[in-house]
Amino acid sequence: MKVSAIAVITNNRALGKDGGLLFHVPGDLPRFKRITSGHPIIMGRRTFESKEIRKRPLPGRMNIVVTRDPNYTAEGVVVCRGLDEALERAREKDGTEIFIIGGGQIYREAWSFIDKLYLTVVDEEMQGDVFFPDYSDFGRVILKEDHEADGMRYSFIELEK
Repeated sequence: MKVSAIAVITNNRALGKDGGLLFHVPGDLPRFKRITSGHPIIMGRRTFESKEIRKRPLPGRMNIVVTRDPNYTAEGVVVCRGLDEALERAREKDGTEIFIIGGGQIYREAWSFIDKLYLTVVDEEMQGDVFFPDYSDFGRVILKEDHEADGMRYSFIELEK
């Protein structure tokens, strides 16, 4: 069973600010859909409530929301009280690959379980209030595609430990 993380980050690993992503990168959303479709996705409550997701489950995937709030409910998602429970529920659904999709706290909690990273790295240093963990221990490059669109330089990168 592979546990993977997928994220859009900057060179300084900034993920987001004020409850949303820092960028909308050309081609990133179709890539995200293609990679995660059919697999369970695990996210924190704030990611689920973010500007991008807006409390709606992403179609074609088992959506798992992790929260410590014992009264939290949301239609169309599996609510878990911790990461261990979320991983267990995801494994019941899919024995191949589980995706951690954010936010910063969930990435940190899941870090020891993560085998593979799917990153979109925007070639900028940005101020953010949520950051992706240091991923220097993921040294094996599986894929690296450099792109430029509308003056934005970015790379699609897949890494393994």
